[in-house]
Amino acid sequence: MQGIYLIAAHPAWRESRVNSRLLEAAQALAGALPLDIQDLYGSYPDYHIDVAAEQARVDRARLLVLLHPIQWYSMPALQKLWFDEVLTYGWAFGPATSEAGSHEQAPAGTPGTALRGKDCWLVTTTGGPAESYSAESYNGQPFEAYLPPYRQTAAVCGMRFLPPLVLHGAHGASRQDIDAHAEAFAERLRSYPHWARG
Repeated sequence: MQGIYLIAAHPAWRESRVNSRLLEAAQALAGALPLDIQDLYGSYPDYHIDVAAEQARVDRARLLVLLHPIQWYSMPALQKLWFDEVLTYGWAFGPATSEAGSHEQAPAGTPGTALRGKDCWLVTTTGGPAESYSAESYNGQPFEAYLPPYRQTAAVCGMRFLPPLVLHGAHGASRQDIDAHAEAFAERLRSYPHWARG
């Protein structure tokens, strides 16, 4: 099973320059790859997530791609709600972790292991430039310091958190930079899982 489930979350696609271009790049590959694309804000404008349908889509995937902008050092609200409602105790995590102490020790099919062995890849943008993510600048910390919620969610669910693909300074990015970033993203989708090994 090498399916890819791309979960796109942007509250204002029409205003997006980079994330919308990344979504277009993925959509162009949908017929050639085992790629399932979900636009959370398009599908759930009322914030009523179909948990069973989302879990079924996750079940079919080997790679979960989280495509969204970083907003106030975190994910958009509907993406967070998706985590809260879809990654349920007893399905995404739970008895296998609390009883065995590690997803690695729990046999397949144990409650709470639905995500075990899958990959999770954050593809994101920031408004601020890369140099703003330092102790000496206004964001106060390196960008990596804002990733523990993603990394730990993946770990608790038994997933491997892959190195994020980030375009900093999205507001000022040139068309050439955006296109190059979209092509790098598309190439990663095309070449998965080869680039993710190791």
